[in-house]
Amino acid sequence: MESLFAIENWFALMMIIMLQAVLGFDNLLYISIEANKVEPSKRSMVRKVGLAIAIGLRLALLFVLVKAIALFQAPFFTMNWVGIIEGEVNFHALIVLVGGVFILYTAIQEIFHMISITDHEEEAKKSRRTVGMAIFWIVAMNLVFSFDTILATLALTDVFWVMAVGVITTGIGMILLADRVAEFLEQNRMYQVLGLFVLMLVGILLVSEGGHLSHLKLFGYEILPMAKSTFYFVLFVMVAVDLVQGRYKKKLMKERAHIEKLANAAKEANLKV
Repeated sequence: MESLFAIENWFALMMIIMLQAVLGFDNLLYISIEANKVEPSKRSMVRKVGLAIAIGLRLALLFVLVKAIALFQAPFFTMNWVGIIEGEVNFHALIVLVGGVFILYTAIQEIFHMISITDHEEEAKKSRRTVGMAIFWIVAMNLVFSFDTILATLALTDVFWVMAVGVITTGIGMILLADRVAEFLEQNRMYQVLGLFVLMLVGILLVSEGGHLSHLKLFGYEILPMAKSTFYFVLFVMVAVDLVQGRYKKKLMKERAHIEKLANAAKEANLKV
């Protein structure tokens, strides 16, 4: 009961919610992409059901990590091909590496689909997924995204109810925002490009983090993790470039419309003469 009124626990809860909210945005981008592969009438349901299941599994993962965190850090596979590839893979690193590679693959695949000149209806049918498969991938990748967040949560507090409330609160927030994010991306199609490149950046971040956790060396060069400050700086630059480019495009369109208006006015004046 005393822990319920402890100021440090409420401060930790606030920090956990803020941390998960910031990192949850990338998760929402992936969920929007994955849900778009099912029939339009079922997309909202897929997003909400996938996130609801993921919240339950997050709590289970949190409980397991609290009880057996050392097992996730112990290496179970060693690579020792000197000069080619060296490293010690643990369960944590494996999840982060596999998740990062899959997110990279998904982002690159969607970018190629976006720029390819094909029959879009035929392409949509080929990439269409069943509801069960879409929910599976949403849940699986949600766990990948949440793994590092939960580890960061463990660093902030060791009080289980604080961690659980933080996970549940941000999970409910993601359920409420999932449809709005998807609608925004659907109505502002140009931001889908930005979203895919952000997702690709997240994949690179996860792969570098997984390589670092494995103490991985490729051809004698150690894999270093991308600093979070670098990640957020690149993210800020990407968003700024997109916003400036959008404003500049609108300015050019207005100038073009003004020039066309003047040209039409000149033509009408010549005809009257």
